[in-house]
Amino acid sequence: MLQLIAFIIFIFSVLAIIFVLLKKTPALTSLPKNGHHGIKKHKIILNIEKKIKDTHFNLFEKQLWLHKFLSWAKVWILKIETEIDHLLSGLRKKAQQLDKEGKKKNKEH
Repeated sequence: MLQLIAFIIFIFSVLAIIFVLLKKTPALTSLPKNGHHGIKKHKIILNIEKKIKDTHFNLFEKQLWLHKFLSWAKVWILKIETEIDHLLSGLRKKAQQLDKEGKKKNKEH
């Protein structure tokens, strides 16, 4: 039963797509082939669109610089963090050695 309902919905969907294509095909063929719609834009609108596109490109370029700077900063921060880790581990080893020597002295007394 469920398959029958799904099949009926599928048939109606295909018929609806065919109907829309048959109705809209003449309108689609009458459109120009180069993508222009035949309406010229005013110079002011063209200038505004050009400024928006230039701003968007500049924003993208600024984002690239920001990405490069942040990547560089991340690399240096990781290098510094690694160096600090080495220094801390060295301090811990020295502290453990001092504790061992202090315990040895306390046992001797």
